[in-house]
Order: sequence, then C-alpha cells, then structure tokens
Amino acid sequence: MREITIAIDAMGGDHGPHVTVRAALDFLRQEPDINIVLVGLADVIRAELKANKAEPGTRLRVHHASEVVKMDDPLPVALRTKKDSSMRVTADLVKRGEADAGVSAGNTGALMAVSRFVLKTLPGIDRPAIASTLPSRAGSTYVLDLGANVDCSAEHLLQFGIMGAALAAAIEHKERPSVGLLNIGEEDIKGNEVVKQAGELLKTSGLNFQGNVEGDDIYKGTVDVVVCDGFVGNIALKTSEGLAKLMADQLRGEFKKNLITRLAGIIALPVLRAFKRKLDPRRYNGASLLGLNGVIIKSHGSADVFAFEQAILKAAEEVRGGLLRRIAEQVGIHNGGGEGLAQEGEPA
Repeated sequence: MREITIAIDAMGGDHGPHVTVRAALDFLRQEPDINIVLVGLADVIRAELKANKAEPGTRLRVHHASEVVKMDDPLPVALRTKKDSSMRVTADLVKRGEADAGVSAGNTGALMAVSRFVLKTLPGIDRPAIASTLPSRAGSTYVLDLGANVDCSAEHLLQFGIMGAALAAAIEHKERPSVGLLNIGEEDIKGNEVVKQAGELLKTSGLNFQGNVEGDDIYKGTVDVVVCDGFVGNIALKTSEGLAKLMADQLRGEFKKNLITRLAGIIALPVLRAFKRKLDPRRYNGASLLGLNGVIIKSHGSADVFAFEQAILKAAEEVRGGLLRRIAEQVGIHNGGGEGLAQEGEPA
C-alpha cells in the first residue's frame, strides 16, 4: 500500500492548532502509511508540537502560511485577499500533487469557494456538493447536498447521485450502493417538477436507484445514499442535530429528577454509554466536498481532537478508495465516454 500525504489547515476552526495538531499526532500513531503536512503559522504550529513533546520529522512536516481565514471573513476576503492563507495553501498542495487530500475546520463557504477556485470541478460535474454520513439502523447513510447548492436542476441531482454512490463505494467497499431521492412520498407522482425530473434521470442512470425515499428512511438505512438539494439537505441536517441535542438534554433531565431516577440512571449507565458511543456526532465528523478535482474534507468548526481525527480518517479513506477515479468512471458512463482526470496524488 502506497503512502498517503494529507495536508491539514492547522489554523482553521474554533480551536486552531490546539486541536488540529494534537489530532494529527494521534492519527499518525495509528496510521503508519500516512504522512501529514501541517499548514499555517509555522511558529505557532511548532510551539504546539513542542507542547505535545513532538517535532517535525519524515512523516510530519510544517508548511508555513502567513495568513488565516477567520470564521467570519467574507468570501471575497478569503478568496481574493488572503492568498497565502492556511486554507488556500492546503488546497494548493493538493492541486500540485504534494498532498493527496486536504482537511480544514475553517469557514464552510470560504473552504468551498477557495477549493473550487484552486482545484476546479471534475469534468462532467457542474457543481460541487457537500456530503456527509448520518447514523442509521444499517450503520450510516450518506446524504448530499447538505448546503452547497440551494437551487438545483434535475441534472444536478443526478450528478449528486453519481458522486454519492462513488463515495459510498469508496468508503464502504460496496460494488453498487443503493441510491434514493429524498421526497415527500414514495410515489412517482409526488414532489415538485425538479424532483420528478430527477427521478426519471436517476431511473435510467445505471445507478442502483431505489426510487423516492422520505426523511425517516435516512435513519432506517433504507438506502446507502440519499440525494436532495442543499436547501432541503441543510434543514434535514440541522433538524437532526437539534433533535439529538434535545433527546440528550431530556434524558439527563429525567434521570436527575429525584433519587429513584438517579439510581435508575446508574443501573442504565452501561446501556446509555453504548447508546452515546453509537450516536456520538463526533464519530460522523467530516463532510466531503464532492465534485472537486481533489479530495477535500470539511471538519466541523467546533470539533475536538477525537472528532478532527475522524475527519482526517475520512480523507485517508477517500484516497485509499479511489474516490476521484470512481466519480470519473461513473460520470464517463453517464456521458457516454470517459475523460482524462487527475488521479489522487497527481496534479490537476
């Protein structure tokens, strides 16, 4: 197995190097075939390495970037003004083939804009999409788009289906992942005109399309991939996050009501811990920016060390699974032929 290099925007997110550097060090201990480039203010990164009793070496190097994209920076600032930001340089390293993938916890809009400008989109893909996993009875469900594209055509939804299936195949090693179209009912007559048209395109796409699915199918694990536009997907995601927090708060409140409920909580503690581990949102951290000519993972801005490690792991899995090649093949099939693409680790 060849070595993989991952570039990390060490300055991004709410916690910056305090989290990103520690996560990188922990990840390197577990993954012997991974090299990491920490991108950002070199003095700050080296200070954090020293605090963790570590230093750069053959598998870990520091790449200086003189600027930082802040979480509240407007897009024009991130894209046009801060050309030597840690976010921009991370994407540049992927572009030049010095890294096989990039990971950042920075501003989502800025990361998408910068990555699209630097890497461009894959041939045959009109718009990049944000894809991530949500827990389900079957393990997890891949959902896209989660907010990059508010208004989509039927062709865009078809492309999301192609990219989502390629992602699931790369990560889950399934030959033909099942795909569903998020709708207000399973019947073909349901939904707006764009969704109806997308359904017809998906039926003849060659994908393992299972038809329309509803919101609860995401958590049932009815299909491996759920396709929707970014407006619907982002609302579904934020609603799910809100419900998860509500359930956790309510459970804590109920168990703290009185002595009897506290004792019941102690008895149920092993079950509650197992439940928490399974649904821990940190385990699902890391959204894929699909459709770019390079692997880019967006970590949640508030991610802790464990959560950021999961984002790095997703980047490694997408490279190992040949994500770009899989998308290229599927787009080529849909378009009636293939186009030459830069593969993982090669300059675009």
